Amino acid sequence: MADIQIIENPEVLRGSRIAVVASRYNQDIVDRLLDACLAELEAKGISSDSITVVRVPGAFELPVVANRLATGGEVDAVIALGVVIRGDTPHFDYVAGECARGLARVSLDHDLPVIFGVLTVENEQQALDRAGGTHGNKGGEAALSALEMISIMHKLRP
Repeated sequence: MADIQIIENPEVLRGSRIAVVASRYNQDIVDRLLDACLAELEAKGISSDSITVVRVPGAFELPVVANRLATGGEVDAVIALGVVIRGDTPHFDYVAGECARGLARVSLDHDLPVIFGVLTVENEQQALDRAGGTHGNKGGEAALSALEMISIMHKLRP
């Protein structure tokens, strides 16, 4: 089988419906991710009417809302955005690990692309660097990943 790398498939992407679940915790940084994500989706031809944005309290809550959105079968992909910054306690490990595990489970349980756009960083500067700073904006990258996965899943349909 030939490599499948179809990011821009206008016919498939034009009708795509995408949900973005974004954490309010570390909101100033998450808002930067969200803005880049939405701008990239719209730049690739996804109409704002086809994008649903849901805000949740923190990264730990991302999987349950992603699951609810996936359960309805009305979206072609879910993009999860958040920021978890390591502190002095093991809280980071629990939140980051369970968030990742939960989002992976949603993806596999629903056979649906769920994009992990959650920054897991050591400090605030690393988060800023990845939300429009020296390392680009991972929110825009998450949008491109979602579009590529929608195209791949369409191509691999049984």
